[in-house]
Amino acid sequence: MPPASGDEIETLIATMARLPGLGPRSARRIVLHLIRRRAGQMAQLAALMASVAESARECLVCGNITQSDICPICEDPARATGEICVVTDVADLWALERGRAFRGRYHVLGGSLSALDEIGPEDLRIPQLIARIAEENVTEVILALSATVEGQTTAHYIAEALAPTGVAVTGLAQGVPLGGELDYLDDGTITAALRARRRL
Repeated sequence: MPPASGDEIETLIATMARLPGLGPRSARRIVLHLIRRRAGQMAQLAALMASVAESARECLVCGNITQSDICPICEDPARATGEICVVTDVADLWALERGRAFRGRYHVLGGSLSALDEIGPEDLRIPQLIARIAEENVTEVILALSATVEGQTTAHYIAEALAPTGVAVTGLAQGVPLGGELDYLDDGTITAALRARRRL
């Protein structure tokens, strides 16, 4: 295999810089690190990326990223708790799984309702969610959506759509984070915390 030209290296850096969380300087450092270890890390990374590009797909049930038609969470009978946690995208699902606090199943919408971006209910996986309610004997739907206007609009739409099913629809608590100091919080967070207050 011929060595990479300077143009190819610059193209690789520019491509890496477009990844979330990376800029030109970080991308340059990563590429340089990989080139210096191309016999080990770079070759292994390239092989893994090619393999994942070939095999990655959406779970037919929940929309999670997996390498088979049904993801391990949906296949796990212990996760059939009757609870479905609805998230905007797969990154949110992975974040919740890191916390290991939720042991039910998920449903990935694939975005939020947005009139500005012309994203309507038919563009999201809302019909599939409604279908799952009866199929999986769901007792509670947890809406783990962002506190943005789009996220809350989506939550209200789903709650109304699920009202005829009789299933309990809940949302994540919002307010002061653990270890947070009021002086450093924005007005919206403080207002949400006051509204969600509880007896001690």
